[in-house]
Amino acid sequence: MTRPEAEDEDEKPLDPSIEKVRRKLIRFMGVNLGLLFLALMVVIGALVYKSRTSAPEIAAPAGDIQAPPGQTASEYMEGDIVLPVGARIVSQSISGNRISIDAELAGGERVLFVYDIAGQRLIGRLAIRNR
Repeated sequence: MTRPEAEDEDEKPLDPSIEKVRRKLIRFMGVNLGLLFLALMVVIGALVYKSRTSAPEIAAPAGDIQAPPGQTASEYMEGDIVLPVGARIVSQSISGNRISIDAELAGGERVLFVYDIAGQRLIGRLAIRNR
């Protein structure tokens, strides 16, 4: 490949009007990059601030019953859940102040009992059937 002549390699001075536009574009680019950098620093600062000031929420282990301060577990809650005679508990689940007990009755019928723990009362009885 042939090399261009030496005089083509030298940069020719730009027209003054084009040089003025080029300087404006460089200044515009510098200002925009500065603003972008500033916005990025604000976001990173906010994330660091939030991570340092918010207290981590630590949940109690699943099998651990926590009583309020000054009370023992036996003082906190006590009661009976009465199921029909011959019922066998298949599974149970607790959510907030409600507990659901999946039981199989003496005749083989499956029933879901829903209890309100705070009110210590039965709030629902649902039969589980196959179609």
